[in-house]
Amino acid sequence: MSEPSARARHMKEVIPGVWRWFVLDERINAESDAHAVVVASGTTLIDPLPLAEKALRRLEPIVAICLTAKCHQRSAWRYRQQFGVKVYAPAGVRPMEENADVWYRAGDLLPGGLQAIHTPGPEEVHYGFLLTRAPGVFFCPDLLMHGKGKIEFVPPAFHTDPAATQASVRRLLDLRFSVLCFNHGAPITDNPQAALRVLLQRALPG
Repeated sequence: MSEPSARARHMKEVIPGVWRWFVLDERINAESDAHAVVVASGTTLIDPLPLAEKALRRLEPIVAICLTAKCHQRSAWRYRQQFGVKVYAPAGVRPMEENADVWYRAGDLLPGGLQAIHTPGPEEVHYGFLLTRAPGVFFCPDLLMHGKGKIEFVPPAFHTDPAATQASVRRLLDLRFSVLCFNHGAPITDNPQAALRVLLQRALPG
């Protein structure tokens, strides 16, 4: 099953209209994070993890679920059935537990005002989401993780092309955002580009 057994009891607001919750994911023995974007028309869940019903009700109406990659199906199919909404997934993704309702491609605008950004490296069909409304938020899936006060690349053993991962991270510097959210770790809300530059400098050979 793609869904972890742990369930978050609470969620936290990252910035107005963007929420985060996380669990200790026994499948990877590490923290996994999920997010939600709330707009006037309703809430879009991003790579959703199990969340206590009381907290989940605060996000209603839930209108869509967006997945960044095959490895982040998580609670998507259960929540699709519960809320009767569509699941958006990247075109060309390897077979998942269930089929998405909508297949998106690079540059497509998704529910919640999310723009699909191709970020190959962990695998070829792997995406991040850019929320372009001010102050700008980038939802970064398995390129990076954030813990112990710094960001790191997800270990290369988990990536099909580590060099492409580094290239994808470098391209993030071309995007305009002030908040960086992770699938594994707490968000950075103060100058995330500086943290990315430090990481990339450390990754230079020699």
